[in-house]
Amino acid sequence: MDLTPYVDNLRHELAVAAEAGGEEARALAQRLTTPLESAARLTLLNALSDAMDEVTRDLAPGSVDVRLRGLNPEFVVTAPPTADAFEEARTAVQAPQPPTAAPVDIEDGATSRINFRPPAHLKVRVEEAANREGLSVNAWLVRAVAAALEPTTDHSRKNPTGRSTGGGQGFTGWVR
Repeated sequence: MDLTPYVDNLRHELAVAAEAGGEEARALAQRLTTPLESAARLTLLNALSDAMDEVTRDLAPGSVDVRLRGLNPEFVVTAPPTADAFEEARTAVQAPQPPTAAPVDIEDGATSRINFRPPAHLKVRVEEAANREGLSVNAWLVRAVAAALEPTTDHSRKNPTGRSTGGGQGFTGWVR
């Protein structure tokens, strides 16, 4: 999407408004045009990003992302999976998976940032689960992802933090 016509329109409106103020106002408008162009592009990009967040909430589990290519935004649409995709995913899960080379080290000092935008009802559940475990949401999510990536033989007995869900003969706690 080319933002240039919108920025040009802003530049034109500023010039028209400056005409009413005389020569000094026109000179000021010309000096302000370049810094205002960057601010206008950023404001338009923020508005488009917020709009696509709303579309994504309605489209979940599909999504619409806004990416910046050069000076212009680009929309990337990920359609919700179809019933066939669910069947393929279910069959893939049932197929034996090759073992991973090494377990995931969640204590590694190197970090990376991702943008995770779950639906509101899921966000509430994640926050509640993190509170139950006495963890921050970020720490809980890191453990949940690490547990999901760990090759285990019995996923039904562990929650996303890797702790047993109970029902066995074990005890959890501190001993002095």
